[in-house]
Amino acid sequence: QVQLVESGGGLVQAGGSLRLSCAASGRIFSSSAMGWFRQAPGKEREFLTAVSRSGRFTYYADSMKGRFTISKDNTKNTVYLQMNSLRPEDTAIYYCAAGSAITSHDYNVPRTYDYWGRGTQVTVSS
Repeated sequence: QVQLVESGGGLVQAGGSLRLSCAASGRIFSSSAMGWFRQAPGKEREFLTAVSRSGRFTYYADSMKGRFTISKDNTKNTVYLQMNSLRPEDTAIYYCAAGSAITSHDYNVPRTYDYWGRGTQVTVSS
């Protein structure tokens, strides 16, 4: 049973923008912090950003601050990743994740997340 479904990826020129969406089941969304990660070929999975279950707290990788923004819509059980000023090095598969025991100390650690989507490809051309 698929619990998290990402969408919104695609091909974009450098400098462009994309908004990724991650739809979650209501049970997971209401009980979990949500995060976005990405993985480029030959590289480890990289933390991008996360939002607490309440939505009160957001966390960003330093390299993403100012370009990427996470948000959530509780009425749609969906979390978003707005990506601006995209660069070719942003090319990767982007994953949504959910975790019920995420804390302010481990929100950037993949193994602390319980559920993962299948990912959506983002390709940025130069």
